[in-house]
Amino acid sequence: MQNILIIDADQESICVLQHIEQIDTYQIIGIVDRTENGDSNKFASQNGIPHGPDPESFLSGNVQLILDFSGDSPSIYNQKYPQITVIPKSISQLIVKILAYHHSELHSLESDNIIYKSIFNSVGEGMIGIDKKGHINLFNDSASKMLDFSVEEVIGKPILSIIPASGLPDILQNGQPDSDVELQLTNGLDILSSRYPIVMPDGTITGAFAVFKDVTGVIRTAEEITDLKRVKTMLEAIIHSSDDAISVVDSEGLGILVNPAYTRLTGLTEREVIGQPATVDISSGESIHMRVLETKAPARGVNMQIGENNRDVIVNVAPIIVDQEVKGSVGVIHDITEIRSLMKQLDHAKAMIRELESTYTFDDIIGTNEDLLIAVSQAKIAAGSEIPVMLRGEPGSGKELFAHAIHTGSRRNEGEFIRVSCASLDVEAIEVALMHTEIQHDKSSGTLFLDEITELKPAVQKKLLEYIGSGRITAAGQPIQLTVRIITSSAANLERAVHEGVLCEDLYYQLTRMSIRIPPLRTRTDDIELLTDVLLAMLNQEFGMTIQQVTPKAMQRLQSYEWPGNVRELENVLSRAMILTEAGSTKLDEEDIVRALSSRSEQQTDPGIPEKRTLASLMEDHEKVLLETSLKENNGQKVLTADRLGISLRSLYYKLEKYKLI
Repeated sequence: MQNILIIDADQESICVLQHIEQIDTYQIIGIVDRTENGDSNKFASQNGIPHGPDPESFLSGNVQLILDFSGDSPSIYNQKYPQITVIPKSISQLIVKILAYHHSELHSLESDNIIYKSIFNSVGEGMIGIDKKGHINLFNDSASKMLDFSVEEVIGKPILSIIPASGLPDILQNGQPDSDVELQLTNGLDILSSRYPIVMPDGTITGAFAVFKDVTGVIRTAEEITDLKRVKTMLEAIIHSSDDAISVVDSEGLGILVNPAYTRLTGLTEREVIGQPATVDISSGESIHMRVLETKAPARGVNMQIGENNRDVIVNVAPIIVDQEVKGSVGVIHDITEIRSLMKQLDHAKAMIRELESTYTFDDIIGTNEDLLIAVSQAKIAAGSEIPVMLRGEPGSGKELFAHAIHTGSRRNEGEFIRVSCASLDVEAIEVALMHTEIQHDKSSGTLFLDEITELKPAVQKKLLEYIGSGRITAAGQPIQLTVRIITSSAANLERAVHEGVLCEDLYYQLTRMSIRIPPLRTRTDDIELLTDVLLAMLNQEFGMTIQQVTPKAMQRLQSYEWPGNVRELENVLSRAMILTEAGSTKLDEEDIVRALSSRSEQQTDPGIPEKRTLASLMEDHEKVLLETSLKENNGQKVLTADRLGISLRSLYYKLEKYKLI
């Protein structure tokens, strides 16, 4: 006698209960119906069979077989009650159809009756049965389609020759059901199979059958979902690790994702942004997210202010397009407030280091003019030698820059570079300058640059000639050996200065052993555009401005001018033009250059004509007073003065010479 438990039988399945009740070898010990007034409950009440909504209340008893019409996976019972054979819904319904046709034919499933065949073939799951010898005796149309075998090809054949991995021989041998097993067929099809023994009333096993369904699409979908989850996790990790602020909105412009950098920049938390309109973080201006969603085109380099602190930012926003439909947009936000501050500090630090450490190199000499390139080539040769060098050229042509480059390119580049105006030197001063340039402690000595050698007093010329000839100076009656390199410069006609007795002839010959002539700016107008770019960058730093370019007409005006003051005058004119241009302008036009040149010309008018008190002249007077005051406050220390005025040391020297303060 086998005890049977029925789960959730419907009206059509009641016939199964009626037939089972008539079979002596089977006994229904319980009916589970999870509805209060179900058909199963009515049948149970009429026949005196125990019933209830909970299967567990019956499974503790002696149950050998479960007919499950609920559709639940058999594994939920197999794992806990392995001794019970569970017939799933699809098989239970099949049995219902067979029994509904005729109970007497229940044991003739192997017959060729067309009714039975139509029943088996109407089931969507594949079904395979084997006899006790392991030969196939059941094979429906669904199995034929999945396995690519016809019924005629497999009936009577050993199961191992058709599906070696079916597992049915094991079920036949051990008599234990096996549910929801994943298999892959030889044709690449993924199936989910449940396998059961066929047990006769007397307990003997006469065969086994398997029910399986194609889950290839399900597995592929599951794998795609898994891959999508991995990609999503990876993208979120990348976005959250970015130092750039990132925000993502959906097609309605509502926030769906922000990263920690965004929170730090705006001061807004995820809770304040997620699900909120894209305008929530904007201090001023339109929402670029909304613009992109409307236009379906990216927007790049947009200046905005966002967050609680009105941070200046540059925003790049791109649409998210899937299947030609805008699903949202992603924005990357760069904080330029901090960038600008850091760049300004960096530029200032570089300028200070360059001035203090004399790091001008030959790369800082700007131009492609042939005469200039010859001068640079000669200067590079001079850097490799130790003999004195004379730099000849008009005022403002770049003699000091060449001197710096020669020093930096020489073996003395670790030593000091000291510039001295010859007009301010006396005998004691030249001795001090030479000794100060000398570096002890086994380091190479430095370079002494004597500017405008013709202004050197005769006594000082004699002292300098003594040093060049012997490498010694006499200080306080004691000879001192030095190794200082001498570089001199002059804008005057040296030969005339010798003829007129202004310059000692012997000193002239010593200093001009290597003479380099630097061409004036008026002979290399093609270099003006290159020089202008470099000077604008330097002046922007000094003035705190953002002039980016000079218009073509303004450049023509610069190139047509004679430039008696050379590069120094070009710097002066550009600085005036920047001061006179409109506030917030990013370029210099022709009118700016004309005004700057005009104010320059006004300084050179006849002294007998009453002076026009222009704004430029008043500013120069004020600048001179500021320089004098700052020098006094800093005890004449030029490096400290330049630092406190926020200008380069080179600019300070230029201004001091311009106003004759040295």
